[in-house]
Amino acid sequence: MLLQNVVLGMKQTFDMKHILALSFLLFLATGFSQELNQTVRGTIIDFDTKVPIYGAKVILVNSSPIKGSISDENGDFKLENVGIGRVQLQVTAMGYQDIFLPNILVESGKETVLNLEMTSDIQKVEEVKVSARKDKSESLNKMAAVSAKTFTVEETNRYAGSLNDPARMVSGFAGVTGNPEGDNDIVVRGNSPRGILWRLDGIDIPNPNHFASTGATGGPISALNGAMLANSDFFSGAFAPEYGNALSGVFDVNLRKGNNERREYSFSAGIIGIDGTVEGPFNF
Repeated sequence: MLLQNVVLGMKQTFDMKHILALSFLLFLATGFSQELNQTVRGTIIDFDTKVPIYGAKVILVNSSPIKGSISDENGDFKLENVGIGRVQLQVTAMGYQDIFLPNILVESGKETVLNLEMTSDIQKVEEVKVSARKDKSESLNKMAAVSAKTFTVEETNRYAGSLNDPARMVSGFAGVTGNPEGDNDIVVRGNSPRGILWRLDGIDIPNPNHFASTGATGGPISALNGAMLANSDFFSGAFAPEYGNALSGVFDVNLRKGNNERREYSFSAGIIGIDGTVEGPFNF
């Protein structure tokens, strides 16, 4: 009788372990099966007047069922529950040329915020399709004719050897080399790297690097966090009149607009440092 009770108790314990193990596996399967989604939002304005466009249609291409949004009186739109990855968006509005955005990167850690400008379409013709494509070789500065290159923040993460540093990325451009000692000095067509002009949101700034030498324009570690930058320009010659203090090259950097609806946090660690950013609405 005692032996039978011992065997029965061991069997109950064994069954309980199996039940707990199966429950844990089901919990993991349910967690990993959840699809990661994110929000894509932004503002649509008129290219000439900068006035918000009301009633513009934003459609997620190849979505089933079709996902879309309509801009409000402030020109704001929002697409929720968009799968992470690269997506395509189409923007249409009465009296404006259509916009087609073929390669929008949606990340799980932060919302994708777009600022779009639409050009007026004076004449409407049937069976005409208009798709806007950004020429990356065209500079943001309209005064620049040649020797100008526009780059995005995403490119600083994808270029080999850039280490999330815009200054190291431009060393791969024609006529531009880096410092063989490891600093991110920019040498344009053999000129001294001290002749590089750095600008941040239209204001001349000194060397934006840590541990730099006196009078230098480069250093071992960049002080600019790539997560805070927007599309920027690099000039290796033929500078626009506004860059009067440049001797060998110009690095015109722009800061991006942060998330104005909710707080977001990002953290990255690499070979040359650790970056952390916080963005969102703050009450002071």
